[in-house]
Amino acid sequence: MPLIKSSDYKPPVFIRNRHFLTIYPSLFRNIKSITYARTRVETPDHDFIDLDFSSKGHKRIVILLHGLEGSSNSNSVTGMVNVFNHGSYDTVSVNFRGCSGEPNKELRYYHSGETDDLGFVVKYIHSLNKYNSIHIVGFSMGGNILLKYLGEQSQAAHGIIKSAVALSVPCDLKEGATEMGKKHNIMYMKRFIKELEQKLLIKKDLFPERINLDNYKLVKNFKQFDELYTAPINGFKSAEDYWEKSSSLQFLSRIKVPTLLINALDDPFLGKKCFPYEEARNSEHFFLETPLHGGHVGFMDINNKFYWSERRALAFINEMQ
Repeated sequence: MPLIKSSDYKPPVFIRNRHFLTIYPSLFRNIKSITYARTRVETPDHDFIDLDFSSKGHKRIVILLHGLEGSSNSNSVTGMVNVFNHGSYDTVSVNFRGCSGEPNKELRYYHSGETDDLGFVVKYIHSLNKYNSIHIVGFSMGGNILLKYLGEQSQAAHGIIKSAVALSVPCDLKEGATEMGKKHNIMYMKRFIKELEQKLLIKKDLFPERINLDNYKLVKNFKQFDELYTAPINGFKSAEDYWEKSSSLQFLSRIKVPTLLINALDDPFLGKKCFPYEEARNSEHFFLETPLHGGHVGFMDINNKFYWSERRALAFINEMQ
């Protein structure tokens, strides 16, 4: 019954606002810079994925998966690179298609349920024959992809992946989209819609007959964006069809790799179904920890160069060796 009933995360006494805990780590945290070595790998459909390695000569590696409109340079990712390098792990930060600073070749880029690319990256890392163990950490959207992949692969993933940690994950995409559409999240929603427009503008230059942005100014939320773009570009019937098939919630019971999900109870992006207590209670491998505070991919700490979430991820993965 791997339901972690008590979490030891405590935010700074004077900072318990969930929006501050969400915004500050993402935009203002000062993190030691990372010197990456980039490897571009060609996918089976003749597209590419850029992988950014932080190699220190260790025999263990952690694959890091960023969130929506993030990259290997996101603060959440670089913070995790630093803590795992310090803890004697190499890391490889995956830039999902179109997120590495250069548009990918195909019409499609990434979405919350795209697990084929993760499977491809895992096989690539395994084929290097450099590491005794492979682990994965995913943030938000990257966490949903991670959990869905582990459930889909089930026992097969257990043979390759030693452990995994997912943080601030909208396990139920419909609930997440509904929550993001509420007034308290309007500033985040506007930013995501604007960033996604920039990606579509690039795609329109590459595929002018496939992308229509004439009425993009009417798009105000994920329901509208996914209905008009995510679903048709990726072969789904509708936004509802995309959310239903891509949500990791339905795959959690099949996970066979020791996996920790950390979702803060004050996360402004998550609805009730994003806290899968029953799935954790009924699983031998899926752990759920729900701190009272933390915001969305927040968990800031002013008394340590590593955030609580980074130390917690390292501790869990070390424990599962």
